[in-house]
Amino acid sequence: MSNVALQGISKQFKQSIALRDVSFSINDGEFFVLLGPTGSGKTTTLRVIAGLEKQDEGSVSFDGHLVDKLVPSDRDVAFVFQQYSLYPTMTVYDNLAFPLRSPLRHLPEAEIRSRITKAAETLRISHLLERKTAKLSGGEMQRVSIGRAIVREPRIFLMDEPLSNLDAKLRESLRVELKHIQKTQASTTLFVTHDQIEALTMADRIGVLLNGRIVQVGTPHDIYDRPTTTFVAQLVGSPRINLLQATRDDLSLRIPNSTIKLPVPTTKNLPASFLLGVRPEDVRPSEGGTLVGRVGLIEPLGVETVIHIRSGEQSLTSIISGMTNLRIGDDVQYDIALDRLHYFDADGKRITVSQ
Repeated sequence: MSNVALQGISKQFKQSIALRDVSFSINDGEFFVLLGPTGSGKTTTLRVIAGLEKQDEGSVSFDGHLVDKLVPSDRDVAFVFQQYSLYPTMTVYDNLAFPLRSPLRHLPEAEIRSRITKAAETLRISHLLERKTAKLSGGEMQRVSIGRAIVREPRIFLMDEPLSNLDAKLRESLRVELKHIQKTQASTTLFVTHDQIEALTMADRIGVLLNGRIVQVGTPHDIYDRPTTTFVAQLVGSPRINLLQATRDDLSLRIPNSTIKLPVPTTKNLPASFLLGVRPEDVRPSEGGTLVGRVGLIEPLGVETVIHIRSGEQSLTSIISGMTNLRIGDDVQYDIALDRLHYFDADGKRITVSQ
């Protein structure tokens, strides 16, 4: 496997700028997730790494060696697409064997059979090897698509939203399996998604992409607990983070048009007006809570419950474990975890404070 480095990558299509000075690295054996909304430049980044698109500026390196002049076939990467891209008239075995029978590889049939057997066992599709892919379910076809990448034993796996066409339960199952495969094979993987759950559960590190720019790179813990902008804060976490206009004086923080008042941090760099971010799990209903609101809406989800708490004209989303006896219209006491607050300036950039 290999490490990958992108340095100052920019790419423009006619009047549309797809990538703007994108720089990040992927360590050998790392599962790196590129997270961002549709149109942020995720797929273009994959295509530049694979050599399917030529960047206008910047460089791509594998193991410290520039690969910008190498054609895709010489870069030794395997691409797994959102669409399965299988040959419907071929059996699963022949689909898996297809990239290995390329004239560029010259692999003996015994080696091809060995690789297919190993990949099929890993993906639990051994019983499907003689079946035509046209007769497979969506989940089975995606397993075959992933298997076709695995048998190549490439330097780098590039995965472009491979789970997005699957139903929720199958997506969850394949997430676990794909992460297990990646770890057991120690494969260098770049996985593209717009799904924050996939990013948080699968990644060793995440790169957040917006409008063709990398806005933050870090571990799932970094991205969730120390978002550098309000965009990143809102991108990860479900329910979404509470973002409230706030003011401060010498004694307290206040949320206008509400009864919410909190101790002021000791930091000197917090402006008089700012955005306060509160994760829903940090709004904690409890008897004896120092704040009081009214239940505006309840969403029971079984393992947890989402509660919308009204305070004056403001609303806070809270999430608690299990079910609740609260009802819409009830008064509710709650606390806010002061050591878990997030502060952002008027431009949406994180302000570092101490409590």
